[in-house]
Amino acid sequence: MKATTLDDVLALYERYGPQHYDEDLSQLDHATQTAALACAAEATDALVAAALLHDVGHLLELAERDVPRRATDLRHEARGAAWLSSLFPPTVTAPIALHVRAKRYRVTVDPAYRRVLSPGSVASLERQGGALAPAEVAVFEANPGWKDAVTLRGWDDHAKDLTLTVMPLASYRPLLDSLLL
Repeated sequence: MKATTLDDVLALYERYGPQHYDEDLSQLDHATQTAALACAAEATDALVAAALLHDVGHLLELAERDVPRRATDLRHEARGAAWLSSLFPPTVTAPIALHVRAKRYRVTVDPAYRRVLSPGSVASLERQGGALAPAEVAVFEANPGWKDAVTLRGWDDHAKDLTLTVMPLASYRPLLDSLLL
């Protein structure tokens, strides 16, 4: 299944965004904080959109199952990127599809990076396969969007502040509209 309109995407965030998934912060707050960090870094519009939408796969899981947790990895990154692919170009969807692998990559190339991860991210890292094998590092780096995915991963890791107030989801509508296929 694919998103058919931007309204579908925004409605999913409005309905399931207040729920939590592995973190104390709601999905919606995490999304808007991640996008705010991308804006502060003066990222491209496509990368800001990817930051905002990177965990849409979790919302799809919540919508389908209406439960907050699973013991196995459901590949939210692949599911979310595929769902958004009918609306947004690869400059938006590729970093989304790679953001979990980017976490695994960063743990591999910089073992100290694990200390940056929240407890929820550490738990999901194990479900997602842990550090990459050496051959997997080369495969990851062969992806055209790997650097954007690593950048997105950094914002993802830091967008978990329970006290931070950022622009609301609706404020990103013009940016998202400008990127529609």
